[in-house]
Amino acid sequence: MSDAELALRSTRVVTPEGVRAATVTVAAGTVTAVLPHDAPLPDATRLEELGDHALLPGLVDTHVHVNDPGRAEWEGFRTATRAAAAGGITTLVDMPLNSLPPTTTTAHLDVKRAAAHGRTHIDVGFWGGALPGNVKDLRPLHEAGVFGFKAFLSPSGVDEFPHLEREQLARSLAEIAGFGGLLIVHAEDPTRLADAPAGTAYAGFLASRPHAAETEAIAQLIEQARRLDARVHVLHLSSAAALPLIDAAKADGVRLTVETCPHYLTLTAEEVPDGASEFKCCPPIREAANQDLLWQALADGTIDCVVTDHSPSTADLKTPDFATAWGGISGLQLSLPAVWTEARRRGHGLADVVRWMSARTAALAGLDRKGAIAPGRDADFAVLAPEETFTVDPARLQHRNPVTAYAGRTLHGVVKSTWLRGERVYANGEFTEPRGRLLTRTR
Repeated sequence: MSDAELALRSTRVVTPEGVRAATVTVAAGTVTAVLPHDAPLPDATRLEELGDHALLPGLVDTHVHVNDPGRAEWEGFRTATRAAAAGGITTLVDMPLNSLPPTTTTAHLDVKRAAAHGRTHIDVGFWGGALPGNVKDLRPLHEAGVFGFKAFLSPSGVDEFPHLEREQLARSLAEIAGFGGLLIVHAEDPTRLADAPAGTAYAGFLASRPHAAETEAIAQLIEQARRLDARVHVLHLSSAAALPLIDAAKADGVRLTVETCPHYLTLTAEEVPDGASEFKCCPPIREAANQDLLWQALADGTIDCVVTDHSPSTADLKTPDFATAWGGISGLQLSLPAVWTEARRRGHGLADVVRWMSARTAALAGLDRKGAIAPGRDADFAVLAPEETFTVDPARLQHRNPVTAYAGRTLHGVVKSTWLRGERVYANGEFTEPRGRLLTRTR
């Protein structure tokens, strides 16, 4: 215990073994021990008494569009990481598109890192992109430390990031499998997508992106992954119709993981008001009965994890017309309380939320020092008041643009403070100077 510089004591510490009263000690930014709640401490140790507030490992969000550089007016590293810190997230991995240039070459990765340098309140890593013409760039990007490669099987919404056709997917995936990399995929089949009709009614947009678009794209991805013994990850699963395919593939040993998002777990098509394009995203928010099946799949492990797919834009792009409005939901600051609110209602505990939003996301990206309160891990924490509530006011969020599908909702779970490597970076609405690091893949 002589090396303990800091100790955090709570009656509810979420560890890999479960939730228990404990004292967590920290030295040099690393967890050194998880001790009994009343364990004696050296006189020099600084003790933070958290009472009944829950101590969680900092969340790891592996699906964030920061849009910086090039479209920083949509978000940017400073505001994205402030919002993340305010939401208990201590690590995010930035998507390769919606920034200019996209992260599809090592030179573009250098530009992205330069834009982020010194401006992040939490730790940030980067995905690379797999495009029709950049197979030659994939291995250099892997060696430069990206955590894997993002691909679309349908149009991405931005011209500079085209989608992969079937043969292009096969070539890119073969290359990535050859060096043991990870391909993460927006899985919608373009032949099953239709143009959304103009208008303010959500039903037309929803009908334009049917369940079959997801199921057929996921079937194609599973087929390629099985053939190549490649590691693949399905992004933002919205359709429960794909769950039997996913379950069977996992049982067959296909190296497949799957995520869903807070908006699919907490919002429903039935409640989207006319013209409320803050609810528009691709794939879409579906019906309540579909949502119930997603929760079942989370509980049984068919779905591995929950991430935001934070995809913001300026308010003017969120027009009332569902055909033309930008598709994307801002959720960084609200993902933990949104998921916790619905999880607790459905009988899940904090340990489940941590498994879905920290442990498994850290494992997905190979972030071995993240995702758990355990000796040898980074001392990244979120202090949460699970029973406290608040009502979402868009103007009070840290996101650059005050647009959110959660406006007016009352949520359980108030993040009291967030800690990065044993240093408090957020508490009660206040932030320290940026001290996040830019991360690279280590294995």
